[in-house]
Amino acid sequence: MDTVELLVSDLDAMTDFYRRAVTLDVLDQTGATATLGRGGLASIVLRQEKDLPGRDSRGAGLYHTAIVFQDQARLASALASMAQHAGQLYEGSADHLVSEAFYFHDLEGNGLELYRDRPRDEWTVHADGRVQMGAEFLDPNQFLQRWYDPEAGEDGTDATAAIGHVHLQVGDIPTARRFYQGILGFDVTADLGSALFLSAGGYHHHLGMNTWHSAGAGPRAATLGLGDVRILVPTRDDVEAFAERVRDHGIAAADDGRTLRLSDPWGTRLAIAPELG
Repeated sequence: MDTVELLVSDLDAMTDFYRRAVTLDVLDQTGATATLGRGGLASIVLRQEKDLPGRDSRGAGLYHTAIVFQDQARLASALASMAQHAGQLYEGSADHLVSEAFYFHDLEGNGLELYRDRPRDEWTVHADGRVQMGAEFLDPNQFLQRWYDPEAGEDGTDATAAIGHVHLQVGDIPTARRFYQGILGFDVTADLGSALFLSAGGYHHHLGMNTWHSAGAGPRAATLGLGDVRILVPTRDDVEAFAERVRDHGIAAADDGRTLRLSDPWGTRLAIAPELG
C-alpha cells in the first residue's frame, strides 16, 4: 500500500495531530497539502477542502487507515504519544493473532489503527491461503508497561510508519468481492460475511472492507474524509495488467502512462502506480 489521501477541513490542526500525536514527520507542506511519514517514507497526505461537508459515518468510504510500525517498541512509543496528546480519541485494541492493534479516530472522525505485525512464521495459514485472524484481548496499559521506554530514541533513519492496510466501508460484501477479487485480482484471506479481507503476496490483508455501519450504502457523495487509496505494484507492466482487466469489464479508468485511476462500485477512488519506473 502507498499513501492514503485524506480530505480535511482544518489542515493545520490535522497536520499537528498526525505529527505530535501519531509521531509522523512532516515530509512536505505546500499550499493546501501536507505529506507526513517517517524515515522519508510518506504515509498520509492531507489536502484541505474547506467547502466540502463533513464525512458520512454511515456511508461508503473509510473505516480506518492502518499504520504499521516495525516493532513493539516503536508501536509503544506512538501509543504513549497518542495517550498523551489524544487519549480521548482512543476506541479500543485487539490481538488479531497476526498483529497487535490499537484503534483511534483523528480530529475529524477518520478511523486510525496503529499496529505491529507478528512474524509470519507465527501466523496460521490454511491450505487454501486463508489466514487465521482473531480479536483477542489486548491491554494497552500492559503493552506500554512492557514495551515503552521514554528514554529510547529512534536509531537511524530506517524507522518507518507505513500504510499496512486500508479498511473501507462498503454497501455490500458480494459486490465488493466481485470487484476487488474478481476484477482487480486480490486474494481473499478471510470472509466473515459482514467483512472481507484481501491481500497480495500472502499478507494477512492489504484491504479490508465491512458493512458494519454502511450496509446498503450507495455511491459516495463529495465529502471530507477519504480522498483516494494508492496501491503500489512492482512495475509498469503490472499497472497495464490492471488496466486490461478493468477495460475487459467495462470499468471507466484513466491512465496517464504511469498511474491508473479508477473507482470502486461506491466511488472510492483508487490509484495504482509502479514502485519502479
